[in-house]
Amino acid sequence: MKKLLWCNLKLPFSRDGERRKEHVNSSVTKSNVINEEYKEAFRTNSYIEICKKVQGQLERKSTDNGPSSSPSPSSFLSSSSSSSSRNVSLSKFLHEPCQETLAHMIENSELHQLLVNYFEISLEACRLCELLLKNVHKVRANYHVIKTTIKQMKNEVPDGASWNTDDKCLAVYRNLASFVMLKNPLSTITPLQFHELHENHSLFLHKLTSECRKTKRRTKLRKCINKVMRYVLLGACGVLVIPLLILAIHSMTGIVAAPAGLFVLSSLSLFLKKLKVAKKKSKKTPNERLGMQLDIAARGVYISINDFDTISRLVQRLHDELEHEKFVADICVRKGKNEILKEVLREFQIHGSSFLEQLEELEKQIYLCFLDISRSRRLLFEEMIK
Repeated sequence: MKKLLWCNLKLPFSRDGERRKEHVNSSVTKSNVINEEYKEAFRTNSYIEICKKVQGQLERKSTDNGPSSSPSPSSFLSSSSSSSSRNVSLSKFLHEPCQETLAHMIENSELHQLLVNYFEISLEACRLCELLLKNVHKVRANYHVIKTTIKQMKNEVPDGASWNTDDKCLAVYRNLASFVMLKNPLSTITPLQFHELHENHSLFLHKLTSECRKTKRRTKLRKCINKVMRYVLLGACGVLVIPLLILAIHSMTGIVAAPAGLFVLSSLSLFLKKLKVAKKKSKKTPNERLGMQLDIAARGVYISINDFDTISRLVQRLHDELEHEKFVADICVRKGKNEILKEVLREFQIHGSSFLEQLEELEKQIYLCFLDISRSRRLLFEEMIK
């Protein structure tokens, strides 16, 4: 009896455990699939091509213009058109269509205002990506001070050796002090600005999807009206043929009237079939084309929202880690104790590789955002010129 009771008590728990295992296994499988798809995006030819374009253009501009200070983030996040020529040049280089072609198209065609707004918003997003990419390069250059200091101390002061050499320690303290004085490049765009960017994109996505649904409803209603009209026309012709057949039966002219009525009915049926086939082969109606264009723009905005959400999380994480390392380095410089210096450098050496890996992940995500923006603009432009 006890064994039976124990089996009855044990069975639900074992089933729950099996269900939990199955749920965990399915979650792990889905996570692996998503991670694999995410990694696959960085191995595509289009991603490699966009990386080469951006890097080549930035290198060309740096050699042509020389080093200069980074622009203010407000010039990218605001709707004003004032921005430096360096920022505009990269956006013009990457985007399809270019701004001149787009301006010409807007002047010579009745382009929907939401589509015009999409091209403007995507251009601002590209400029924001350029600013973030420059900040990543500055962070890597600033962090090179720490890497050089660690490498110098490993070469000149091997493990177990004395750290009491004043000249070498003073050089390390000077390097750490210069690292502390450097401004954090990732602080140029605050979490509040990323939040405002997310809200603006979400509001614009709602407008696009709402207008897209309205356009599709109008297209569907027009198709239904045309279909009803065809059936009404066919019915009216059928009503016309019936009296002709009755007349053919009760009069001497039936020999001529009956074939005439059948000919009218068959001709009408053939005409409607040809009209239906010709309509399938014909170009899409303006409403159908507008609906497809709005749908492409909405998809592009949705992808940009996800990209910038990922970028904002990576930026905030790296910003906090960099601020923490600057705080630790500042304490080390203020205390001036060699034991603390040795411990701090060991800590930097342990976590340095992880920090640089996260920085590289952020750089990859920015390139991916560049690619998604460029692809969406190109698809929309191709749909517009069909």
